[in-house]
Amino acid sequence: MENLSQLLKLRREEKALLLREVASKIEVDTALISKIENKDRRPTKEQLKKLSVTLEMDFEKLLTLWYAEKFYEEIKDETNASEILKVLSKKIKLTEI
Repeated sequence: MENLSQLLKLRREEKALLLREVASKIEVDTALISKIENKDRRPTKEQLKKLSVTLEMDFEKLLTLWYAEKFYEEIKDETNASEILKVLSKKIKLTEI
């Protein structure tokens, strides 16, 4: 599975952007971008949207990874994590009908 922080860092490096340049474009400090890239902090959805524009990345793909990592962190230590995911999947299918 792709890691959101690694993906963002790789794209920033591919575009030859400095941390401070990205930080300036999304209106945060450089330390926050560093923390996001080092997986010490999760960006907010609004920051993620700005990062997708700045780094010219697909927001939906980034958002999918963002949610997957967020849910994983919430349930990773639960003994019934698989069951939780099954219930969640059923709930999502029910709302799609």
